[in-house]
Amino acid sequence: MPTILKQGNVKIIECPRDAMQGILDFIPTQVKIEYLNKLLKVGFDTIDCGSFVSPKAIPQMQDTQEVMENLDLESSDSKLSVIVVNERGANDAVLHPQVDYLGYPFSISEKFQQRNTNKSIKESLELVERINELTVSKDKEMVVYISMGFGNPYGEDWNTGIVVDWVGKLRNLGIKHFSISDTVGVSIPDNIAKVFSGLIKAYDDVEFGAHFHTTPFAWKEKVEAAYANGCSTFDGAIKGYGGCPMAKDELVGNMPTERLIEYFGFEELQLKKAPFEEAFLNAEKIFSKYQ
Repeated sequence: MPTILKQGNVKIIECPRDAMQGILDFIPTQVKIEYLNKLLKVGFDTIDCGSFVSPKAIPQMQDTQEVMENLDLESSDSKLSVIVVNERGANDAVLHPQVDYLGYPFSISEKFQQRNTNKSIKESLELVERINELTVSKDKEMVVYISMGFGNPYGEDWNTGIVVDWVGKLRNLGIKHFSISDTVGVSIPDNIAKVFSGLIKAYDDVEFGAHFHTTPFAWKEKVEAAYANGCSTFDGAIKGYGGCPMAKDELVGNMPTERLIEYFGFEELQLKKAPFEEAFLNAEKIFSKYQ
């Protein structure tokens, strides 16, 4: 077990949006609402709950607006995050008082940025600036996901310096929250350690999180490497559902939330055990029924 500096030092971002978005069967809106309401009782710092994107791009998330309007937030301190990829989505998202964070996937791989958002990196940088100005004007915050943050499968240059440089450019636009994303499951302890130690040394006024994809056997070494090098915010999805369609290994998925809890502990994470167990069982039911 790691040494926790203080209770509540580590934040868990639960990502049902990431778990659901690749499922071909449409999960009924009411099923999503009931599941998210269970997650809201657990005590997660933030729940990544939906996307304001084209229904053609991600059909599963076409009901995000209706889902948001039916969440029971009165007894929950969890914040809500949604994904946007353009100004139209951002303008829709900021209309919802429930939304705390707008997330944008910024790839440091040119090829993946084009594939994922139909934009160049340069165009994405300009878009981030505009979306951030909008979020600030609406008293919300922006999270930038650094896609391909630990390498890419295209043979494009990657090193820690490239990650640090791009984060610096985005920080200069006012971004204060970053999630370094292992888009294709290539992170290993060595590059995880170098990335987080380099980033935290360079930018001590910025919050960095880890969005790992992992096999069932490699999760612990990834968490240990990130935490030992200053990362204290971790994305997870119950049972590792969803995550990594581009990975060569079909066993690669999201970081299982229950593994993060196993590593840090319910008390240290300030999570409620009984509500988590209820949400866990509900997740098993949903993801076994809808494929």
